[in-house]
Amino acid sequence: MRPLPASLVCCALAAAGAAFAQEPAEGPPAQPPASTTTPEPSAAPASDDATPALETAREAVRATTVWLARGVDSWFGDRPFEDGGRVSDGVLSIGLFKRESERPDVNVRLHARLRLPNLHESGFAFLGRDDPREVVADTPGAVARWERLPRDTRNDREFLAGIGVALRDALDVRLGLRGGFKPYLQVRYHDEWRPREANLVEFRQTFFLNKEDQLGSTTALSFAHADSAQLTLRWLAAATITQRARRYDTTSVIGAYRAFGDRRLLSLELLTNSLEGTGVTIDDAGVLLKWEQPFLRDWLVGEMTIGSFWPRPDPTVPRTHLWAAGLGVRISF
Repeated sequence: MRPLPASLVCCALAAAGAAFAQEPAEGPPAQPPASTTTPEPSAAPASDDATPALETAREAVRATTVWLARGVDSWFGDRPFEDGGRVSDGVLSIGLFKRESERPDVNVRLHARLRLPNLHESGFAFLGRDDPREVVADTPGAVARWERLPRDTRNDREFLAGIGVALRDALDVRLGLRGGFKPYLQVRYHDEWRPREANLVEFRQTFFLNKEDQLGSTTALSFAHADSAQLTLRWLAAATITQRARRYDTTSVIGAYRAFGDRRLLSLELLTNSLEGTGVTIDDAGVLLKWEQPFLRDWLVGEMTIGSFWPRPDPTVPRTHLWAAGLGVRISF
């Protein structure tokens, strides 16, 4: 079976593959799987005033991440970091999101994957700043709350770090620490199939253990169909249950993704969320329209999102309607 066209991969995996990503071991959210090499600056012209400042900020973030990687690597042995060590899939995301009648939420997220020479060849490390509940539960990016322009969650981000080992191609184990040195353990199985050239099926099963939730599980299934080289349709569903909560939190996304070349992407998504035991079949539903494209440099991507939501968290109150909007940038390093 011959591989999918490049333009199709850019569109399909932007939705299906990378939607599964919660940290850059599988690529940053809302992007195709990233290369392990650092993106080179675009040759396109840019503002003389803006570009040096952006490049300085990007290099500062990367230098700090390399410094951290070098320090962590020294814990495991005396092999120099230059002997095979690297930082890959680094992404710094800054976004401003607002739902109607809610305060604006400034969201700063960071993810990077670290190759440490003193770990075994199948070992890796990771670090980031994100919602710890979704990182621990391994929530797919497309159903994470920051993608749904949620109510105020500005205090939910924490720094996270950890190490992992790939036991097989589709199975890995991760031991991490979240803010306040709270440990968690993940066992993740992830596989994909292409039953036909235009179809991509992905399955991910994650078991996790931490003090807050005790034992938990997240199951995610995605199906993407390339209607053409530019248009992809995708369905994604994810369900999480924990020993402490003992009820399923289920989210479904149905989307259409239209690529326009030069990594420009227009997406339209219908999202529904259900929490077992609330007495409401769907406690939140919404429509998201998003446009993203690089600007100034190919490692700098801008996003603009408009959403319309119909929440009803309580069966005793009628369903309401809220508008939402967001602006964001992603810096790859």
